[in-house]
Order: sequence, then C-alpha cells, then structure tokens
Amino acid sequence: MVSTWYGNLPDHLMQRLAQVKVVVCDIDGVFSDGRIYLGNDGEELKAFHTRDGLGVKALRSAGIEVGVITGRTSHIVTQRMQALGVPYIYQGREQKQAAFDEILTALDLTSEQAAYIGDDSPDLPLIKAAGMGVAPQDAHPQVRLAADYVTTCPGGFGAVRELADLILQAAGKLEQVTESST
Repeated sequence: MVSTWYGNLPDHLMQRLAQVKVVVCDIDGVFSDGRIYLGNDGEELKAFHTRDGLGVKALRSAGIEVGVITGRTSHIVTQRMQALGVPYIYQGREQKQAAFDEILTALDLTSEQAAYIGDDSPDLPLIKAAGMGVAPQDAHPQVRLAADYVTTCPGGFGAVRELADLILQAAGKLEQVTESST
C-alpha cells in the first residue's frame, strides 16, 4: 500500500498510475457537478473548480497530456479548456471511442498509457478501455463499479485534481506542482 493525500492505494494501482501519459476527461459530472443552469434567454452556465484547473496545468507541466470528450457542445467548455491549455477538445461526441482513439493516435500512445475519468453510462466504454478507468465519487453506481479507482472528491469539486495528484505522485513529480489555478 502507498500512502497518498486521498488514502492508501494498492501498489498495483500506483504502478498503473505511473504509466499514464494522457488523461482524458468527460466534462459534465467530472469538471462540473453535472448540473446545467439555463437562463431565461437560453444562456447556459456551468461552474468549474479552480483546483481541477490547477491539476490540469500541473499534469501538462509534468509532460502528461490532457484531453476532454463530451457529448454536449458548449462555448463555455471551449473557453475554459483553452484557458487551461488543453489541446484536445472534442464536443458533441455521444460516441466517445473514436475521439479517444484520435487522441491516442495523435500522441502515439496505447490505451494502457491513458487514464479516463467519467461519471455516467456513455463513459463506460472508455473507463473499460483505458489503462486507468476512474469515476468521481458521485458517479452513477454502474460506472463506479467498472472503474479501477473512485475518487474521494465528487465531480466538479476536485475529482480531476485528485486524479492529477495521484498520477503525479506515482510518477514522482508531485513536489514539482507550482502552477497557478486560473
């Protein structure tokens, strides 16, 4: 067992986390709490946690790439992910496997070198395909059961940062985190 900020993890999970070279994330229920706020004029609002933003920046500064795949399309997502420097932004993809494969191909990586974090049934194929399948603490029960790891943080409240911290710790790069949380 390895002691982490989030509890003890089995050695085999830390070894799998150490192999991760790309983290691919769902948006709603992972980067956000899954709720969508609609204004009277059709304006859509989402809340993003700055800790998750810091986690993304820390991963990228450590040489671990980040991508997002979401079934919805939203300018808010584009704006937030571009602000974090995320180069792989796939929206309007209800069938996420093709986008996942495109990211892996672009980076010349295998699925074993990928972590995927998602919260609901459309994410199940990628949670099962990735070398490290992750679910936020408040994900659908079916997704939590399929995941290799369930975060202690709920989606939209630091789940991405938790995954980033664990990957960085497993890679021996946690102490290098000096990014701002924009």
